[in-house]
Amino acid sequence: MSDDSELTPLADTLPPTEAEREEMLGGGAARRRESAFMGVPIDVMISVGRARPLVSEIVQLRRDSVLTLSSKIDDPVELYIGDRLIARGELQELDDGSGQLGVRLTEVADLSNGV
Repeated sequence: MSDDSELTPLADTLPPTEAEREEMLGGGAARRRESAFMGVPIDVMISVGRARPLVSEIVQLRRDSVLTLSSKIDDPVELYIGDRLIARGELQELDDGSGQLGVRLTEVADLSNGV
């Protein structure tokens, strides 16, 4: 058997961790990765209200049925990414004559620590 003093520490034989690689590259790789990540599209869900009908009411729904929501027409809408509330705002029609809706933000969550 060989003497323990001749053994190479295991840490010296393993490839560097992601954090060690970023440190060796001076953080440039992390900045490039973050920049690429910022260009990825993400779905934002706009919630205008909720309803809690009975199942019997749902199966009776037909064209032109009205499902009453918990909110009023002037109440703020909520913007979600997944199940995280990220903002609130007001629905408005765009001024370009297209009939499209937009949301004017009135409150925005602090997203500095990520979404």
